[in-house]
Amino acid sequence: MIKKILLGILSLFVLFLIISFVYVQNSWNRTYDLPFPDLKTSTDSAVIARGKYLVHGPAHCSSCHVSDLLNPATNEDGNALQGGAIFHLGPLGTMQSPNLTPDSDTGLGRYSDGEVFRMMRHAVKPDGTASLSLMMPFWNMADEDLEAIVSYLRSIEPIRNETNQPEWTFIGKIVRTFTPTFEPVYNPTPPEKSPPMEPTIARGEYIARYVANCIGCHTPRDRMTFQAIGPEFSGGFEMEPDPGHNEALGLDPNLWLRTPNLTPYEGSALSKFKTSEQWIARFRLGRVYPSSFMNWEPFSTMIDEDLEALWLFFNSLEPVEKDIGDIAFIKE
Repeated sequence: MIKKILLGILSLFVLFLIISFVYVQNSWNRTYDLPFPDLKTSTDSAVIARGKYLVHGPAHCSSCHVSDLLNPATNEDGNALQGGAIFHLGPLGTMQSPNLTPDSDTGLGRYSDGEVFRMMRHAVKPDGTASLSLMMPFWNMADEDLEAIVSYLRSIEPIRNETNQPEWTFIGKIVRTFTPTFEPVYNPTPPEKSPPMEPTIARGEYIARYVANCIGCHTPRDRMTFQAIGPEFSGGFEMEPDPGHNEALGLDPNLWLRTPNLTPYEGSALSKFKTSEQWIARFRLGRVYPSSFMNWEPFSTMIDEDLEALWLFFNSLEPVEKDIGDIAFIKE
């Protein structure tokens, strides 16, 4: 009798695994039929100039959409946004940054404005599948800024460079199936106009949340699902290294990094900068940790008004009493 019960339980467990496997295989890359935003590109020089500033500055497209992360584009004369850099997502798999140049075979030239704007506003790719929205948190970027960015990307030199689709492990497919961070952004609430480029808290919050993605990395997150597990901007998110990248930089392959606390808690990274001038000077200095995931190259080109706006916004936050420990640490 006991053997029959155990055999029945085992059979149910095996059946559950089979059903789960089939469900994940059929669901992890589902498609979504979301509408295209009513946005248009422009050939106006002022719009393109605004897009250029965003792409090579606060929106830091030129950090990821390069061919080699060891030689990131620092300005428009850098690696020209042809994509191809590989991002390791631990047990989830790998991603490769797409080609953002207007090449008609391998870049944005393949897609309509609507398809590109939907990707940025809803995190739905041209083929209808969802992206990892936190890697491009532009859903509430103002209409005028989205239009400026895509207008600029349409204006640059096309470069033929075929990039690959993400490669997900089965664990990655499970996470994509059941985790909200891998779903589209269904109900964004973007403004038509962005806050003026002036040193205000409103401008700083807009940049920190919807343009520079400070909130993405400087919020503690589950490393498997990327869901927030602590107060916003309080830091402590542990960033797993790419061992090959570290070795190429002459660093220990097991050197990890933690993101700093950006709230005005006494002892936080922010508290070291008593004035906006000190804060701006730090950004002008650029990279200190060679393997840092911080987008120092484009952020160092931001105008003073935007950097001061960030400083004002972070100082307006509720302090989170949290000591993250060493920024760089060895994890065995």
